Amino acid sequence: MLIAIIIGIITGFFSGLLGVGGGTILVPMLLFIGFGLKEAIGISVTQMMLSSIYGSYLNYKKGLLKIKNGLSLAIGGAVGASLSGTIIKYTPKEILGAIFLTLVFIAIVRFFITVKEAESEPPIDNKKLFFIGLFVGAIAISVGVGGAILITPILVGFLKYKLKTTVSLSLFFVIFSSVSGFISQSIAGHINYIEGFTIGFASLIGTYFGVKLYHKTDTKTHKKILLVWYILIFFAMIYKLYFKG
Repeated sequence: MLIAIIIGIITGFFSGLLGVGGGTILVPMLLFIGFGLKEAIGISVTQMMLSSIYGSYLNYKKGLLKIKNGLSLAIGGAVGASLSGTIIKYTPKEILGAIFLTLVFIAIVRFFITVKEAESEPPIDNKKLFFIGLFVGAIAISVGVGGAILITPILVGFLKYKLKTTVSLSLFFVIFSSVSGFISQSIAGHINYIEGFTIGFASLIGTYFGVKLYHKTDTKTHKKILLVWYILIFFAMIYKLYFKG
C-alpha cells in the first residue's frame, strides 16, 4: 500500500510538472516494479479517470473548459474507449507495447516540428470530432494513456484549430474516454481496484505540488526536461518489453 501511495505521488508530481498525462509516467514505472503490461494499463486508466475528473472540474471553475464544444469529441472517445477491454483481452502485450512506443515517439517528433497556428479558426465540426474521438479513444485508452498526445497534432495540424481550443476539447475528452475505458476494462477483468484507486488518489496530491513547480519553471527549461523524459521512456520501454520482459 505504501509503495502504491509513493508511486501515485510521483506520478502526479511529474504529470503536473511536465504537463503530460499520467499514463506515460505510470505505465513504465509499474512495469519496472513487476506489474504485467495489461495490469499496468488498467491501473493507469483508473488513475487517469480520477485525475481527469478532478483536473477538469478545476478547469471548469476557471472557465477553461467549454463543455458544448467538446461534447462530440468526448462522446466519440467514450465509444472508442468502450472497446478497450476487448482490445486488451485479444491483443498480445508486444503489440500493445508497440502502440505505446509509437505514441511516445509521436510526442518526441512534435518537439522538432513546428506547426504554425492558423490566424482564423474553422467552425466546430461535430461529425469529424466524433470520429477522431472514436479512433483516439480506442487506441490511447487501450495502452493506458489519455489521448491528448494524438488529439493535439490532429486538431491543430489537420483541422487548423487553435491550441487554446484544442486544450479545452482534450480536457473534456479524457473524462469520457477514461471513465468508459475504466468500465470496459473492469468488465474484462483488467482492473486492480486497490492499487488503481490508491495510486489515483495519491496522484492528486503529487499533481498539486507538480503544478506549483511547473509555474516556477521557464518554458525553455520545461521543454528540455520533457524531451529528455520522453526519450528516456521510449528506450526504457523498448528494453523492458522486448529485451527483459
